[in-house]
Amino acid sequence: MIPNQFKELYKKPISLCLLLIGCLFFNNYLLAQSSASVYHGLLKLKETKKILYVAAHPDDENTRLIAYLANEEMADVAYLSLTRGDGGQNLIGKELGMELGMIRTQELLKARETDGGKQFFSRAIDFGYSRNPNETLNNWDRKKLLSDVVWVIRNFQPDIIITRFNTTPGITHGHHTTSAIIAGEAFKVSGDPNAFPEQLTYVEPWSAKRIFWNAYNWGGVYDQKPGKQYYQFPVGNFNPILGLSYSQIAANSRTMHKSQGFGATASIGHEMDLIELVDGKSFDVSPFEDLELRWLQLSNGSLIVNKISHLIDTFDFVEPSNNIEQLIEIKKELNKIQKGLPWVKEKQSLVDQLIRETLGWRGLFLSDKELNFPEAVVHSKLILNQVTDKKVKIKTFEVLDRVVKLDTDLSNNNSIEKELDFTIPKDHLNSQPYWLRLQPDNNLYTVKDQEMIGKAYNSPTISGKLTFTLLGEEFEVNLPLQFRYNDRVSGEVIQPFKIVPEVAIAVKQDNVFLLNEASGIVDVIVNFGKELKEGVIRVDGLNNNEYRVKEIFRDIKNKAIHFQIELNKVKGEGKTNHQISFVTNNAEEFDKGITRIIYPHIPNLTYFPKVSFNLIRLNLNLSPQTIGYIPGAGDKVPEILQNIGYRVEMIDATQLGSDFQKYTTIITGIRAFNVNQDMVSNKDALMEYVKAGGNLIVQYNTTASLLSNEFGPYPLTLSRDRVTVENSPVELLLKNHPVLNLPNKIVPADFDGWVQERGLYFPGSWDERYQSPLLMQDPGENASKGSLLHAKYGKGTYTYSGISWFRLLPAGVPGAIKLFVNLIEQGHEK
Repeated sequence: MIPNQFKELYKKPISLCLLLIGCLFFNNYLLAQSSASVYHGLLKLKETKKILYVAAHPDDENTRLIAYLANEEMADVAYLSLTRGDGGQNLIGKELGMELGMIRTQELLKARETDGGKQFFSRAIDFGYSRNPNETLNNWDRKKLLSDVVWVIRNFQPDIIITRFNTTPGITHGHHTTSAIIAGEAFKVSGDPNAFPEQLTYVEPWSAKRIFWNAYNWGGVYDQKPGKQYYQFPVGNFNPILGLSYSQIAANSRTMHKSQGFGATASIGHEMDLIELVDGKSFDVSPFEDLELRWLQLSNGSLIVNKISHLIDTFDFVEPSNNIEQLIEIKKELNKIQKGLPWVKEKQSLVDQLIRETLGWRGLFLSDKELNFPEAVVHSKLILNQVTDKKVKIKTFEVLDRVVKLDTDLSNNNSIEKELDFTIPKDHLNSQPYWLRLQPDNNLYTVKDQEMIGKAYNSPTISGKLTFTLLGEEFEVNLPLQFRYNDRVSGEVIQPFKIVPEVAIAVKQDNVFLLNEASGIVDVIVNFGKELKEGVIRVDGLNNNEYRVKEIFRDIKNKAIHFQIELNKVKGEGKTNHQISFVTNNAEEFDKGITRIIYPHIPNLTYFPKVSFNLIRLNLNLSPQTIGYIPGAGDKVPEILQNIGYRVEMIDATQLGSDFQKYTTIITGIRAFNVNQDMVSNKDALMEYVKAGGNLIVQYNTTASLLSNEFGPYPLTLSRDRVTVENSPVELLLKNHPVLNLPNKIVPADFDGWVQERGLYFPGSWDERYQSPLLMQDPGENASKGSLLHAKYGKGTYTYSGISWFRLLPAGVPGAIKLFVNLIEQGHEK
């Protein structure tokens, strides 16, 4: 709780600006925080209660409750998300699956920086919407998942656990319900040494005292049940130290989930959040009652608490350096503790951090490049500064196996800069995200290192250890190697340094179509970090007579070799995946690429997938035509259409409502009616285009945040209906319908090999003038005719479809491609 003595400061003639400027949530390496931030850190230093919040996905967490618990109760709060959100949709770009999981991981980390929490993950992969926990646990290994949650509990050692969802099946996403079920099981067994005993090499058994459900009723007030214990938190309160309400902190945190389109506006005024006791010891007044202050477990714990309390009572906001001596005394007492208790180590780190903050510390370890490779020389610079007159004695800086003696003083805002060259070892681990190093197994990432499980992300690829003394006390601080540059718009930009493969492969085509037994081309580029190496390209899964190198171009300047590979006629129909490798004349083999994901709201992401392409052999009738494509939230459908032979032109805002008649077909991208206001403003022109003879295909939109409820020539209403099982049965209701016959005959086998789902957000009701040629149904669920609606309008044709074309076409699913081509070709079949 915020002490009254802080509130009394507002009665003194101290600038409120001085007290409140700055953000609590800091980068450990760039510390120049306000006095209020240091004071807030002291309040957290004194408190020892810990809370674990558990749900299934990024964006499931209640940021308002996390913000309140972390900044009003001063608790150490962590969010455990079972998945990284790999199976969701992406509002800001084209990345899906594993790449979307990387984005959403970083968005969660940004959210925790904002609301003051920590972040953990299990190994579970988000495989898309699941209707119930039984289906979910048929996809996830229950024992391994439970092991992960127990591991996080034993590591983090929470006093209480709060789940976002309850255990009632069928009322929400199956992943959601599963997160509550597994959390409840972990609550029961995490203190049992016979449960997952292999973990006890690293951790001790730990039992939380209580587990709660963060009870809610979407769109209304939760009706408390008789016989249940509840507690309410006033999460609408204002924090005078931070200068923000918890609602505002929560909105800022939730807005970090940009790929989900979860920008939030804070509520104003009184708000309450409710938790319901699920298991564990009952309470009389507070869920935190009878929690022992962990300091009291230590022989000198009472002394430490007294010193922290005294500093809080006498804290100097105007001259923060006057607080350093007391902080050093607290550090000395903490250093006397011999027990290797995890929470004590966290408090030691926090004290060191607060001391650096009070110094106005800034430490940077900078590379001249963002990316480099093993055996390369890194040209780096160490920059140190602190603003007080307290002399900091800089002793050494150690990076890899090199120790540099500095032996210099740092004080009075006089910075130190030291240039340093070092060589990356040949065997140094690259910067691949740890959960992507090995192939997944049964919808769980494979992580062999027990101590990595639960971590949000890798540690910095390379760090330097700086040692210094202050008032006779020794300090160590790890500075990550980073890359800094100035952007003309954004100013200073700092990105993490990454180690990449010295030789990397890139393939221009993710999907290569051999239509009607024609040959195809794959363009492969091999990039070299040092010098070109001679070698050959190998395509796994194809015989030597099925492909040949048609052309080779050596780009000496850019250290690259371009190979043009011709794929000869390969008979039959179907889809196969083929890995590509480069084998040098010295028998070295390289099979990985370098993929970059760059958005301004998160650090640059870099990973190294094995390079492959899909080979799709397909007998397909299509006509030469130009398609107009109106962008939505972002998808790769236009690229696929170009690859199979269509000309695709993107229609931007300036072209909307102009000459649509030059397009035989116009397609709207996914969620266009959710995100493209310019298109919505011109929807009448689109309907006139259809009426005059055009062919319009509208891909799926979500029910939330619709910019218009009118997206067809006749009324239709979206629902949340979906078919989540990708191999569920599909019935051809209208076997003679043109979209199932012209120009390509659609047969039941064309619905084999689909990925993740059939579709989502199907229309739930529609005008009788729409025809619905398909019937789809999840096991045990009601059948739906809404996946594909087709109508004649004037001289033209209109299609609305919730089928997941944005997943199926980039995945090279032959039957889905054939059906989508039929939708396009209706413009020629009239």
